[in-house]
Amino acid sequence: MTPHVVFTISNHKVSSNLKFVVISILFLCMVGPVSGHFLLNLNVRILHVEHLRDELRVYLRIPMPYLVADKLGPSVNGSLPKPAPYTHNRMEEGLLVHYVDFDQVRLQPLGLGSFAMAGFEFEFNGTPLEGMIKDLRIYRVGSQPEFATLKEAKASFVNNQTYPASEDTVYVGDTIVDIILRYPSGARVYKYSVSSSLDPGLPDQENTANLILDYSPGKVQVFRARGLLAEPISISRSALSAFSTFVIEGIRHILEGLDHMFFVICLVLGATQLRILFWRVTGFTIGHSFTLSAGFFGFVPSGMWFVPAVETSIALSIIYVAIIAVVPRFKHRSSEKNIVAVTSTIGLLHGLGFSFVLNNILQITSPDIWQSLLAFNVGVEIGQISIILITWLIFMTVRFFSDSLWRLMRWSVAATCASVAFFWASQRIILLVSTL
Repeated sequence: MTPHVVFTISNHKVSSNLKFVVISILFLCMVGPVSGHFLLNLNVRILHVEHLRDELRVYLRIPMPYLVADKLGPSVNGSLPKPAPYTHNRMEEGLLVHYVDFDQVRLQPLGLGSFAMAGFEFEFNGTPLEGMIKDLRIYRVGSQPEFATLKEAKASFVNNQTYPASEDTVYVGDTIVDIILRYPSGARVYKYSVSSSLDPGLPDQENTANLILDYSPGKVQVFRARGLLAEPISISRSALSAFSTFVIEGIRHILEGLDHMFFVICLVLGATQLRILFWRVTGFTIGHSFTLSAGFFGFVPSGMWFVPAVETSIALSIIYVAIIAVVPRFKHRSSEKNIVAVTSTIGLLHGLGFSFVLNNILQITSPDIWQSLLAFNVGVEIGQISIILITWLIFMTVRFFSDSLWRLMRWSVAATCASVAFFWASQRIILLVSTL
């Protein structure tokens, strides 16, 4: 990532269908509240929760803007606003930017952790646990050690330096903070809840990815939650409870992903019989289930061109299924005997799109990786089936009452999906060309 860009958008930060809308919104934010000028190059928070005999020990990795962005002081008489703790700011090319103040870090190396301790609440048996800061490390984004497992999290604190001595000028948004927090419980903990009051006021913060890995004796459970965790998430030793958090994420992804939703709607639109619909959906499922795992484990090209190429192809696939849904000549050429092959091939592309999202939630070395992959895929299928059932019911009801209304509706839906997809394809082709 280029540190001299005030707003950096990574592929994992936004779903593909909203990327260009979000870029526009962030541009507008440049003239909004000054807190919006904090970079947010990562929006993933990881908590490793280790169960000891009478305490919970939490290894937290969190982007620094979550800790300080809401503590920026007001601007007085046109002067620069009072910087947030552990930061200093200045104007660059007419924009207010924020740097880590390492002088403050040297004086109070654990002080930054107090914001995390105050911002997260662990509740056991209906009582909040009192937290204590044990250790803290600061890393520039891109230089931080692995943090996917408890062993890796512990290793990130082996170095005795709070931050690398070579670092002196680092943007706040290019900074990762690793913190060890202790929560004495006085007893073994079997079930607890986690919530957070941190509200930095940053763009796209509602899509914050929270990964909570719970290490009870002889067992690891991986929980997933999106957002700022204002509502507590319950953590237990139930495998079903952990599994369900990834199922929910899969459902949310396909229901919130307009490109995937449009594709499924057009599949239903062109299937006049349940048998045809079954084969189309089966082909799509076979395809995306395969590449969801293959893409996640990295069995795909690593060039910068690959992600925009896949996203462009997904947009083009919507146009294709929209056309065969309404144009008889194309419907005839896409006969039943090859429809599974066609939708399977298209499913391969959409599966890669799903894997890009999952890659930002998990790492390959994460515990219970296959359980999480399966749960996410199950969620995608539940979301997909929900779309199919609802749209099939609507389409068949309209067709039953009025053929003319059905024809109008079919063309309207197909035209809308194809038009939006054409816009996405145009934008993504530009992005693709820029990476070549």
